[in-house]
Amino acid sequence: MITIEVTQKVLAPAEKVSQVLLEHLQLDRFFNAKFKLLKIQNSGELIGGKGAIRQVSIGKIVFEEEIISASNEHICYRIVGNWPVTDHQGDIQLTSLGVDNQTTQLDYVIKFNGPKWLPSFLLKFFVGSDISKAMKKLAQHFASGHSSIGNCA
Repeated sequence: MITIEVTQKVLAPAEKVSQVLLEHLQLDRFFNAKFKLLKIQNSGELIGGKGAIRQVSIGKIVFEEEIISASNEHICYRIVGNWPVTDHQGDIQLTSLGVDNQTTQLDYVIKFNGPKWLPSFLLKFFVGSDISKAMKKLAQHFASGHSSIGNCA
């Protein structure tokens, strides 16, 4: 089992960070992939939350991810099926910091099994690097004030 852990501080409340991470069609701002929404969230869930299914395209690799659960403090998703990796689960924990709760610590943990023909250390390096870069872009997004959620501009 490959485990990747990335921690990032973001200058925004957890609720706003969660909302941005559930904007599936906008995730290409952070991740090196294209996203397409195949199914919206279940009735009564956060927008983009539980039940939503997105198609992820990274070059010629195309797969689907399903949101298993979503709140302002935690997002959990999995790859549907057993390709390109198996037993995949992603967990994003959002913890408010400081007295004013204007900073969020994001703890992103991904677990999966890679294909037998690909060395685990290589897969861990490339996926970990992509996730780390994406979380830095997310932090920069909020630090530069680009987030329009909740702002009266």
